[in-house]
Amino acid sequence: MRAQNTVLTRIFLECERKFASFFFSFHSIQCELAFALHFENTMTKNNWLSIARTMVASRLMDIIEETELAPSGKVTYQFSARGHELPQALMAEALTHAHDGATVYYRSRPFLLGAGMSVRQGFAGPLGRATGRSGGRDIGVVHHLPKGKHGIAVLPASGDVGAQFTPAVGWAQAAVYRAEVMRESAWESACAVAFSGEGATATSGFWAALVIATTQNLPVVFCVEDNGYGISVPSVYQTPGRNIAANLASFGNLHVLDGSGTNPGEAAQLVEEAVASARSRTKPVLLRLVVPRLCGHSGADNQAYKSTEERKSEESRDPLPQLREFLVKKKFCSKAELAVLEQDVERSVRAELAEALADAEPNPADAKRYVFFDGKAPLRGGMMAEGVIADSGQKNAAEATQAANQEAIQEAKEPRVNLLEAVKRVLDEELHLNPRVAVFGEDVGVKGGVHGATVDLQRKYGVQRVFDTSLSEEGIIGRAVGMALAGLVPVPEIQFRKYADPATEQMNDCGTLRWRTNGDFAAPMVVRIPVGCGKRTGDPWHSVSGEAVFAHAVGWRIAFPSNARDAAGLLREALRGNDPTFFLEHRALLDTPQGRSSYPSSSDYTVPFGVAAQVESGSRATIVTWGEMVYRAVEAAKQVGGDVEVLDLRTIIPWDKDAIAASVRKTGRCLVLHEDTHTAGFGGEIAAFVAQECFTHLDAPVERLSTPDCPIPYNPILTDAIVPSVGVIAERLTALLAF
Repeated sequence: MRAQNTVLTRIFLECERKFASFFFSFHSIQCELAFALHFENTMTKNNWLSIARTMVASRLMDIIEETELAPSGKVTYQFSARGHELPQALMAEALTHAHDGATVYYRSRPFLLGAGMSVRQGFAGPLGRATGRSGGRDIGVVHHLPKGKHGIAVLPASGDVGAQFTPAVGWAQAAVYRAEVMRESAWESACAVAFSGEGATATSGFWAALVIATTQNLPVVFCVEDNGYGISVPSVYQTPGRNIAANLASFGNLHVLDGSGTNPGEAAQLVEEAVASARSRTKPVLLRLVVPRLCGHSGADNQAYKSTEERKSEESRDPLPQLREFLVKKKFCSKAELAVLEQDVERSVRAELAEALADAEPNPADAKRYVFFDGKAPLRGGMMAEGVIADSGQKNAAEATQAANQEAIQEAKEPRVNLLEAVKRVLDEELHLNPRVAVFGEDVGVKGGVHGATVDLQRKYGVQRVFDTSLSEEGIIGRAVGMALAGLVPVPEIQFRKYADPATEQMNDCGTLRWRTNGDFAAPMVVRIPVGCGKRTGDPWHSVSGEAVFAHAVGWRIAFPSNARDAAGLLREALRGNDPTFFLEHRALLDTPQGRSSYPSSSDYTVPFGVAAQVESGSRATIVTWGEMVYRAVEAAKQVGGDVEVLDLRTIIPWDKDAIAASVRKTGRCLVLHEDTHTAGFGGEIAAFVAQECFTHLDAPVERLSTPDCPIPYNPILTDAIVPSVGVIAERLTALLAF
């Protein structure tokens, strides 16, 4: 061994000299190679025969879809994994911990088969049958598995390239959290694996996840199946030199492994070493395995961009013939026994195909089900999937009336606090009551948040429960998705509304997650975001309201409180709920007299979503508004002589249609007021509803007043010219009353 190490040392010195541009760390590489030299392949005969069945089944399914189902129109969106089977089948055998998690992509069906998805389900997905993993909702190659072989969770796949990485590190962080913070020994040594092609390593999600994993030393493997192409684009456009492993060799705290994804012995050793390293938390792992793509990107891709020689070279690296040779050489089976195994697999695949073809089509009545929680607990994600029920405080009508009377009496005795203080108190209380709650974001730790909502919470609850993050909103929200799927209650903070834009992909995926998985998964979380113009100044970057964009994000609830008491009740309701929620905090109300109100003394006080508050009663007109505009509306109503009903919507999704309709039918006039920009603003949705549902009760056209389609200026004179002032609101209201 000593002589061998001497030779290896010379090799590394030569590599360091020749490839100095990669900034290789000699000491780190030597240590990692020493680890590899002592690592032994532990795959048994049974493991290898299972791998063979998975690979043969996957290959047959691809061929059947390519040559039979797609040409006949039975499968309309077809992706094959031919050439990629070996690394995935090996990883399925290696992930044996009951709390391992994996994120996958559109070429991951071999892994799903190895992890426990049936062939029937594998066919039913592309066929769009009710028995597919998504129930016909999603394209067939976008799979998930709530609880597979050994208990593994295969998290919902996204159709977005690169969206799988940050949820994987979120799962890995949750595994550490549950083992160390919640002291659940069953989660010790669990790890996560994120599968991808090499093209995905160019995405922001990959780099965000890499930074999180390495800075937090999380138990995660980035398994990159490098086939050299992103559809038709060669990998030279994805990473310099076409080798992400070489380029990351000097990346801090990252164990980099690189090798063949078609040679069974070599690939097996690399896979097992990667998983062992992640489990031991030696370092996070980047595992690059080179594979051929023996098919087009999808069924519509004829690969005309590849030369004949290149296609032949890829065929020569087909992992299936190499596996056959390996099994016979290792005496795991004879050629005859292998032939019998393949025949048996083919009979089984054909039988399950027949079952899938005979399976029912989805029920059209279920097409809209699972957009939001409807009472059915998911199999994975949030507290409810594990039988943990947080009392949301929801009451029936009689109970609500009685509670309201008691609250009115109690409210007079309760201390008045700022909206910001109310948010902080609820976070403090829920962190104390629920060990699954974790608060995180940029500057929320020692600093206590740029707005002060988390001051002293890290000191009180520790750095694992209240923690700072890297400067990546994609990383913040994607990590939160993985944590939620692992049973935690993430409460990420985005510092300002516009800063949420880089996380759009993760937010959209999170919102549709329950629907896409046919109710199997859910990712409840509360994303806190200060919005709107501040009390001192505005500007184009920190003063965006933007709730209309969020309202268009399917599957998200949106709270927008105007005072401390509502903020406390809505935030607690969101934290104990079962849907992802945007909690919008208007900057001009955080620590000003307007937003100040009594703080509820009960730690069970909640405000239901979808119930507006009548701030002022009246009979001459109705103003529907929310956020800081509530106070401008009240003042404007006074200026026109009062008797104007002001409704504070409080939540945007869901919104209280009944309260609006009842008020407008009483007053006959309606003004919808908001700070967000005009075109496609949420006020347009309300105005359309009023025009349709209250038309015969209207005495005047429905009016809309908002910020024009213009960014918020920095100069306060310009800001006042843009954002609706009390005077402008009063003028519009006067005209409405005079119509």
